[in-house]
Amino acid sequence: MSISQHFCDAHQWAQTHFGDVHLGDVRRSRRVCTLAAGWARQPGASIPRLGAGSAYASKAAYQLLGGASATPDALQGPHRALVQQQLQAAGTYLLLEDTTQLRWAPATARRAGLGPVGAGASGEQGVLLHSLVAAQWPADALPTGGPRPPLPLLGLLDQQFYVRQARSAAEKAHPHGGIRPRQGRARESALWAQSLRAVGSPPAGGRWVVVADRGADIYEHLRQCRQQGLGFVVRAAQDRGLVAAAGAPAATLFAVARDQPSAGQIELPLRTRPGQAARLACLRVSYSPLLALRAPQRPGASAGKGASVAASVVRVWEPAGKLEWLLLCDDVIATDAQARERAQQYASRWLIEDFHKALKTGLGAERLQLHTAPRLFAAVSLLSVVALALVDLREHSRQQPGAPAETAGLSAPYLRVLRSQRARPIQTVRDVFYALAGLGGHLGRVGDGPPGWQTLWLGMVHLRYLVEGVQLASHLPPNEY
Repeated sequence: MSISQHFCDAHQWAQTHFGDVHLGDVRRSRRVCTLAAGWARQPGASIPRLGAGSAYASKAAYQLLGGASATPDALQGPHRALVQQQLQAAGTYLLLEDTTQLRWAPATARRAGLGPVGAGASGEQGVLLHSLVAAQWPADALPTGGPRPPLPLLGLLDQQFYVRQARSAAEKAHPHGGIRPRQGRARESALWAQSLRAVGSPPAGGRWVVVADRGADIYEHLRQCRQQGLGFVVRAAQDRGLVAAAGAPAATLFAVARDQPSAGQIELPLRTRPGQAARLACLRVSYSPLLALRAPQRPGASAGKGASVAASVVRVWEPAGKLEWLLLCDDVIATDAQARERAQQYASRWLIEDFHKALKTGLGAERLQLHTAPRLFAAVSLLSVVALALVDLREHSRQQPGAPAETAGLSAPYLRVLRSQRARPIQTVRDVFYALAGLGGHLGRVGDGPPGWQTLWLGMVHLRYLVEGVQLASHLPPNEY
């Protein structure tokens, strides 16, 4: 079950993901569902708007978010349990892991419990949000040379809020070049391994693959994957030394990866970047045998003293450009098809970037006017689940476009209203989502491409208003409308 199932019915969707929240009082549990359903109906709305201007409803929401029991772990507990339950089925699942900054501009008074973010002189406050998102890798996904397949997003497995602490005077005064005492401050790099420990190990017949960018190229993180039986596809950031066989010369990861011959090619659409337009890149793919990554230097231990990490490396590069991925993989890569599949799995990492954009832009997490960290974190934990559902709308629209319209996930009243306002017949899943996108402003021209998640959720909001208008009108006497 993908996270956007029943999303058209905001109340039913909220009950599915938050109905079993236990906060010590049944009224608090109901209020959680009311808030989540409100944000599903009106993404980005302020709390007073969710309460339709009711002072009582707004006050109840503020009290809920400020309660000691309303922690992110407690609020997301039923949702995470639902995701874990789905992961017990046989198959391959991607665990997309990444960190983003949430920033709140300086208010009249500084918000209690937040830490410094951005440039030190900016005065901005915020938190590092580390998330682990589960997605199902299709069993029938063919490792072709094309883009990644659309993936059903299952939801959040773990989410951590890391508040940076300012360095103490003792740390600042420590001579440069030495190891500075951290005065008990936890390392930001520890977030990666902590999320994995919260997830556990896959069942028999299941394969869980951690997919992450260069920030996850941490020795302890890779070791944690191995210890828990997790696969990984992590973009390398460190040119690590390799454990050499007796009598063989020492080698490094990057040199070995770049020395492998091309084994095939793959085409990937690249997004718009500063100074670069979106384009379709033709990339080469190569792969290495299984290597032993040497343990790095750590306090009290020189390089190579710890256990090595076994990994192969898939190289994806553009011969005439600057793009290059060096992907650390946990398993033996024996064919070019396997190498292309690892490249497609890494390309799926962009889904978590879409999640961050939906959280910040679509749902306005950084526009929240709450003034304490516990309230902000509680609100973000609810908004995060809604944000993933928004992104999954796009993924769902592309999975089985030729299936009957009734399988698109809309309830019967929503589908009837959508068909009534659409001039063209709606017979397939593709027709349903293009009709939704039309309500969101998608023109459907040949060069426009398929609709994205922002257009689809705007169309879903519009359709909800239409359905609610029809339902309201059906209860009014004929002479009153």
